[in-house]
Amino acid sequence: MASLCNFILCAPTAVCSGIRASGSAILRDACLIRWTPPPSSRAKYNLYTTKATAPKQYVYPDPDPIFAASETRKFKAELLSTLSKEMETFGNDLPRVVNVCAEVFSDFLHNEYGGPGTLLVEPFTEIMLALKEENLPGAVSAARASLLWAQTNVDQDWKDRNSKLH
Repeated sequence: MASLCNFILCAPTAVCSGIRASGSAILRDACLIRWTPPPSSRAKYNLYTTKATAPKQYVYPDPDPIFAASETRKFKAELLSTLSKEMETFGNDLPRVVNVCAEVFSDFLHNEYGGPGTLLVEPFTEIMLALKEENLPGAVSAARASLLWAQTNVDQDWKDRNSKLH
């Protein structure tokens, strides 16, 4: 049972290893002393090995196309209402700005959103980049308004919808 033995390392010193027939001690250098705990104390220090199990991971549901379509309609209507308060920024381009925002948001809801905990920042960055790419005004403002609306509504709408289904 070498695994239960403890080894004590110490600096080399002269150790009496026996007595000669002539009565003089036999001195030897010792640098490793093996110590085994008595049987009664071994039981106190038994180590139990347990199988490591991976924690169960929550699996998010697949995106729901019906939810995505209804949420996109709601998003588009409310974003139009919110951004229409800034007509000096958007002018006649407001409908195009809202359409670009709704298209990117819809793609996210249809392909990636699987319920609370899966709302990401990336689609709102994509909204801003898509608006800038098309040279539409108010890209930052529209992306911010889209993100704020989504943070306030999407997860709650998902919970409300699913609580009615069950």
